[in-house]
Amino acid sequence: MQITVVGAGKSGVSAALLAKKLGHSVFLTEKGNLEKFSSAVSVLIEHSIDYEFDGHSDGVLSNTDLLVVSPGVPPTSDLLRSAEIRRIPIISELEFASQQISNPIVAITGTNGKTTTTALIHHLFETAGVPSIACGNIGVPLSQLVYEGLDEKTWLIIETSSYQLDRIQTFSPKIATILNMTEDHLSYHGTMEAYIKAKHRIYEHQQRNSEYIYNFDDSTTVPSETIQSNVGSFSMQIEPEFGMFGDEEKLYFTENGSRIHCILRSELGLPGIHNCYNSMAAALIARKAGISISKIAKGLQTFQGVEHRLELVRTRNGVRYVNDSKATNVDSTKYALTSYEAPIIWIAGGRGDNNKYDMLTTDITKNVRTIVAIGEESDAIASHFSTFDVKQCTSLEKAVNYASSIANDGDVVLFSPACKSFDMFDNYEHRGTVYKLIVNAL
Repeated sequence: MQITVVGAGKSGVSAALLAKKLGHSVFLTEKGNLEKFSSAVSVLIEHSIDYEFDGHSDGVLSNTDLLVVSPGVPPTSDLLRSAEIRRIPIISELEFASQQISNPIVAITGTNGKTTTTALIHHLFETAGVPSIACGNIGVPLSQLVYEGLDEKTWLIIETSSYQLDRIQTFSPKIATILNMTEDHLSYHGTMEAYIKAKHRIYEHQQRNSEYIYNFDDSTTVPSETIQSNVGSFSMQIEPEFGMFGDEEKLYFTENGSRIHCILRSELGLPGIHNCYNSMAAALIARKAGISISKIAKGLQTFQGVEHRLELVRTRNGVRYVNDSKATNVDSTKYALTSYEAPIIWIAGGRGDNNKYDMLTTDITKNVRTIVAIGEESDAIASHFSTFDVKQCTSLEKAVNYASSIANDGDVVLFSPACKSFDMFDNYEHRGTVYKLIVNAL
């Protein structure tokens, strides 16, 4: 079979290596500049995989039997449209890799909290002694793991994006969840309806002995009537018959209308109401996988979060410096602003995406002492919050130094940008790493 892989990021290169290992003829095409992918080129040359950069050539589809697409390649791409006209099958890297394995899979998607919940589920499995690997959007492409070799009994905890789910054909996780959905990635999907539809594909091919877990308090996650799998839910508003429920003090499992205590909210390793939701989703998934309530409670207590998501960098002179660089949209920052009872100095900004800051006004009024704005969105933030104490800075370093100069004992300096990173940084990881270096140099 002639397989063409689109995209030279980690998932694309991993898919190309896997296809080559499986005995297929492989060609990789990348629209981006060759100089930006020097490490990828080295791997392709080493494994005798043909490639092209700086655009997709006219003849790239001439002998192609299958197109494997990296996340983020938009459906409006001329290459994909040409493939569709020629009726060449198009699948995501996630679909391609999953076709090669029989491992039990937990799949997690949603607008916010995916990475934290994926890492938390992996932690719960590890705490209970259940072999598992966290992969997908959390950093390691599934294709890479399949290429390297897997024990078929190992659970795969996969963070999945709407991009990946949009191009599946058979992907069938043993347990799946949609955490929440708000407007995001509309430049790719076009409409909110299309975005929701892509997310809901996560359970489309599940079997009757599979489990779908959804957020009862978010109507966009409610499954369709055609769902084949078993269904459970989690909520802070009602007690599901089968699922999890949280009140002001505790989280419970609910089975046949009965409450079974799991953990005090004060014992959770992560702050914030959104992490109650993440914790309930993770705990319910672990329970569905057969893990005991006592081991789940222990795992929830000991989990310390993921890098760049409400990550405590250091405490200096009584001031906590928190790295929330993964907050690339307003909704994610809203969660962050409600996670602390202490006064907040909020550093925000970057590249906006039609940001709707109105949803933050109430939380800022309650919790934020000063706003420090940076990046392309600096003027928009300063203008929108003109009635608040706002300082504009021309760099992240100047923003941190200013925040440090005005912070009092007990304050939280919260770097939660609410924006994309690409105006000043390579990605949110790069942005968060720079923030931590600046803070640790104070």
